[in-house]
Amino acid sequence: MRKRTAHRWQLTLTMLIGVFVAVGSFWLVQVVNQSGQEQQADQFANEPDYIIDRFSLVRMTKEGKPAYIISGDKLTHRPVDDASDIDKPFLNSLSGQQPPMTIHAQTARVDQGNTRVKLNGNVDVVRPATPQAEAMRLQTSTLTVFPDEERMETDAPVQMKLGNATSSGTGMKTNNATRQLQLGGRGTITIPPRAPR
Repeated sequence: MRKRTAHRWQLTLTMLIGVFVAVGSFWLVQVVNQSGQEQQADQFANEPDYIIDRFSLVRMTKEGKPAYIISGDKLTHRPVDDASDIDKPFLNSLSGQQPPMTIHAQTARVDQGNTRVKLNGNVDVVRPATPQAEAMRLQTSTLTVFPDEERMETDAPVQMKLGNATSSGTGMKTNNATRQLQLGGRGTITIPPRAPR
């Protein structure tokens, strides 16, 4: 009798261990599959939802007039952060109150609801001379532009030419609407002598 009871306990214990191993294995397979599916979904989440070659975008003012034009060789939009990457960007400011400016770079990232443009690689800003202002050229490696506010800023070294004067510094903030410019860090300013009258 005792042998039968002992045998039953051994059989019951073996079956319980088998059930726990089966349930544990099933749970582990589910966890691994779910993890793999999430990883695969994350991998595709950053895929571009549209790509445009040789594009041009015109941003209008509240009065219905063109404020600025952004164009480039290629625009890639990513839905994860609603940002766009641009190859060979060209930004042309058309503000009626201030002199127009053009900006070239190697790449750009447009984000924050199309209110910020971060330009990188050989950034070149040109403002031609007008009766109210001298010609200006600014060169740097990276520049953040807020087109709606007509502001620009960078923490990188800057070379600038305004008329015949040249200046350099590390970091810069400028506001085209108020015509204020602030160079940061240590820098130099060279102002040529005035021509004799």
